[in-house]
This record gives sequence, C-alpha cells and structure tokens, in this order.
Amino acid sequence: MTLTWTDPRDIAIALCDAHPEVKPLTLRFTDLHRMVCALPGFAGDPAASNEKALEAIQMAWLDETED
Repeated sequence: MTLTWTDPRDIAIALCDAHPEVKPLTLRFTDLHRMVCALPGFAGDPAASNEKALEAIQMAWLDETED
C-alpha cells in the first residue's frame, strides 16, 4: 500500500503499529514528519507536508490509540 499526505487515517494506523509505545500528543511535528517519512510504503513528497496534514495525522493516531 502506498501512503501519501492525503491518507492520515492509514498513516496513523501504520504509526500505531510501528510505534506502539509513542503517545502522539507528546511529539513535535518535526519528529512526526520524520516518522511518517520513514514508514514503509510512504511515497509522499517530504516537502509537501504542512501543519494541517501533520495535525490530521496526529489526531487520527490519537484516535487509534484510544480505541
């Protein structure tokens, strides 16, 4: 599966699987950006991210951890 910045829910699930010990709200956006770009299957342009996309990923990740 190929992930891009427009897939916040799928990215959140992948982050949850890859980093189960991380609490999403403790991350700086720079760290979150690095983690997203390092995901297997991530094909988004690192320069194309923005605060809105990172926040959507962070909130989706938080939702996944609370389920």
